[in-house]
Amino acid sequence: MENKKFINICYEAIDCHLKTTRRDSVAIRYIDPSWPQKSDSVRDLTYQELAIETYKLAHVLKNLGIKKGDVLFSLTPRIPELYTVALGSLRLGVVFSPLFSAFGPEPILARMKKGKGKVIFTYASYFRKKVAPILSSLPALEHILLIDDDGSLKDINGALNFHELMASADGTPILEQTDAEDFALLHFTSGTTGEPKGAVHVHQAVEYHKKSGQLALDFKANDIFWCTADPGWVTGTSYGIISPLCNGVTMLIDGAEFNAVRWYEILQHFKVDVWYTAPTAMRMLMRAGEELPKQYDFSRVRFASSVGEPLNPEVIEWTRKHLNITLHDNWWQTETGGIIIANDSHLPVRAGSMGKPLPGIQVALIKGQKGEELEFIQTPGEQGEIVIHKGWASMFRGYLENPERYAKCFVGDWYLSGDLAKRDQDGYYWFVGRKDDVIKTSGHLIGPFEVESLLMEHPSVLEAAVIGIPDPVAGEMIKAFVVLRSGYAPTAEQKLQILGYARTKLGIAVAPREIQFIENLPKTRSGKIMRRLLKARELGLPVGDLSTLEISHDQP
Repeated sequence: MENKKFINICYEAIDCHLKTTRRDSVAIRYIDPSWPQKSDSVRDLTYQELAIETYKLAHVLKNLGIKKGDVLFSLTPRIPELYTVALGSLRLGVVFSPLFSAFGPEPILARMKKGKGKVIFTYASYFRKKVAPILSSLPALEHILLIDDDGSLKDINGALNFHELMASADGTPILEQTDAEDFALLHFTSGTTGEPKGAVHVHQAVEYHKKSGQLALDFKANDIFWCTADPGWVTGTSYGIISPLCNGVTMLIDGAEFNAVRWYEILQHFKVDVWYTAPTAMRMLMRAGEELPKQYDFSRVRFASSVGEPLNPEVIEWTRKHLNITLHDNWWQTETGGIIIANDSHLPVRAGSMGKPLPGIQVALIKGQKGEELEFIQTPGEQGEIVIHKGWASMFRGYLENPERYAKCFVGDWYLSGDLAKRDQDGYYWFVGRKDDVIKTSGHLIGPFEVESLLMEHPSVLEAAVIGIPDPVAGEMIKAFVVLRSGYAPTAEQKLQILGYARTKLGIAVAPREIQFIENLPKTRSGKIMRRLLKARELGLPVGDLSTLEISHDQP
C-alpha cells in the first residue's frame, strides 16, 4: 500500500500556532487607504481570529458543494477578506488562483476558462465590468461571492453575499486531509507562443515557503513584515501570505496604491523589521526625491529585499545612501514557487548580483544540450541558461492541461529556467536576460501573443506585434507595432482609439502604453513575427541573423 504524506498549507500557516504563544499575536495588520486620517483605519487579526475566519470560509464553500480539487479565483485588491478566502480555500483543499484586480475581461477569461473556475470572489462593480461580459464563456462557474453585494446582481445565477454567508457560517474547526501532492495553488504566467500557462503548485510547497523565508528573508518570530506585492503575483502569495504566517510573523497589508510619503510613513510608524518589495517601487521612491526620506527614521528595518526584475546597482546605492537600508536582490520564478538564488542576510551584497543559491538548492549554468545531455558551464563569467536540479518542494508540478510543454521544461533531472545569467569566481549569479521575448513590466510577466491577439480584435487592426522597451520606472513598457486595415488612416485619433480599447479589454497593467503604426511586420518565411528584430531596431542594437526573414518591407 502506498504511503501518503498528508500536509496542508493552511494548517502550517495558522493551526500550528494555535497551541503556542503565537495564538493571540497579530497575524495580519490591515492598513486601510484612509490611514492615517481615520483613527479606525487599522484592523488586526490574531492567529486565532484568522483561524476562525478560515474555518467559516471552508464551511461556506463546503455548504455550496465546493470540494477538494475545485478551483476558486479571486479578483480583488489587497483587502483582509482576500487573505481569509485564500487560506480558507486551501484549508478545504480547494485550489486557489489569484487574479490581478487590474485585469480586464480578456485576461480573466483566458485564465478562468483554462482553470475551470467554479467560484470567483470579487466586488460587484468588478463583476459587472470584467466578468459579466464573458460570463457566457465560463460554463464551469457556479458561484460568485460578492464582497460588496449591492443587490444589482440579484438576477445573476450564483451571485451570493459574502458577508451574509460568513456571518451565519459554522466557526468550528475544519481541515481537509490533503496529500503532499494535492494541487493547492494555480498561478498563470504568460509565454510567447500562446495563451497564459497555468503553473500548478502542491501543498508540499509550504515546506519550502517556510524554510526559504527564514534563509532568504531572515524571518524571525514576532517580526513585523511588509510585502508590497499583490497576491495576484506569485510573490504576493508565496511570500505575502504563506511563508510569513508559517514563520509566525505579523504581516502588514496596505490597501492603498503606491504613494512615496505613505510608504515612508508605514515603514516608520509600524516599525517594519523585514521589507520585501520590487525594483519598480524603489525607482518610484527615487523619483520622489532625496529630501523626502530625510524626514523619516528607517532604523528598525533589519532586512530588505527586492524581486521581480534585476535590481539595478544604482537603486541599491541610492537606497543605502538615502534610506540607510541595504537592498538584497533575489531570483526565482512562478515555476519555482519560491526563492532559489538570493543575497541572504549573511552574504555581502554585490550590487547587481542576484546572490547565491540557497542551501540545498543545486543550480548550474548550461551552454545548451546535445540530445538528453546538458553542456554545463564551469568557467566564471561565461553566459548560460540557469538550470535547477529537481527536488525542492515548491517546484511546480505541471502546466494545466499542457503536459507536453511541462515536459519540455526538463532535461533529465534538471529544470530549464529560460533565464540567462553569468556566475563569477565567488559563486555569485548575475542576471543577463530571458531567452525568449516575454516582457516584464512593473513586476508583471506579459506574453506578447495575449496582447497582440486582443489588439487584432479592434476593427481597424490588421496585424500587431508587441515588445518591451526599457522604462526607468516599470523596468519595461509595452510598445505595440500595428498594421492598419485598409480604409483606416494612421492618425493620432486612431492611435488613441486603439489604446483605449486595449486598456478597456486588458486593463492598465497589460495594455500597451505606446503604439507605432507600421506598413508591414517583419516575419520569417514560415510566417512568424520577428519581435527580436523590432526590438533591435527600436533600441539601435545589432539585428543578428536575418536569414529567415521573409522580406523587410518596413523599418520602424
